[in-house]
Amino acid sequence: MARVLLLGESWVIYSVHQKGFDTFYTSEYQESANEFVASLSSSGHEVARIPAHLISQQLPQSAEALREIADVVVVSDVGANTFLLAPETFSHSVTSPDKTAVLREFVRAGGGLLMVGGYLTFSGIDAKGRWGRSALAEALPVRLLDRDDRVELPEGRRPQVVGYHDAVAGLPTEWPALLGLNEVELAPEAELLATCADYPLVATTGFGAGRTAVFTSDLAPHWAPPEFVNWDGYRRLFDGLVRWLAPSEAS
Repeated sequence: MARVLLLGESWVIYSVHQKGFDTFYTSEYQESANEFVASLSSSGHEVARIPAHLISQQLPQSAEALREIADVVVVSDVGANTFLLAPETFSHSVTSPDKTAVLREFVRAGGGLLMVGGYLTFSGIDAKGRWGRSALAEALPVRLLDRDDRVELPEGRRPQVVGYHDAVAGLPTEWPALLGLNEVELAPEAELLATCADYPLVATTGFGAGRTAVFTSDLAPHWAPPEFVNWDGYRRLFDGLVRWLAPSEAS
């Protein structure tokens, strides 16, 4: 089974409480993707995670070092700036590796990478995700828009399988509804596996000796509602993608 490294899916909420004349502040740290981690673990994969605020410190600084700890990397709801602006570079003008290039070279050398949608992946809210301007962009099976790419679907839309592929083999042709996704364009040599509201949802491609895939919606609420996360196909979908991406499965 694969060694999976999940990057992102964490955040801090800073709240202002106004009560008449007085104001006070609270902060709260949160992590998501527990269902995702549990589903992959139940399929036999070894899952580690680096939350967003620790990526600059803990993500290996070379593709070779990354290959020592992971077969498949999952980037979910964390922007390219987190990989580009290490504290020593942003605060002290000291050079540091471009970690988006580290991810690209990890794939080129035979690793697998899955990008999952959210407000800060692909282009993201207000285009702050900025992955389309990163070194990793050329390795993805989709081309990113240079603007806010969110497609909000509050009424819910059911994804459709549109192509046969090992990653979605055995899944029904229609899935539980999603509440949004990131708009992308399919790259010329990529394979489209599933759509949602006629937008690409799941796509795959090869890059160098490795493979990449995208799931352009979320792996947890809010875009992925409980009906999707608790669906039996959720585990089968991400297990299938990881198995296809893992170097041991590559042909």
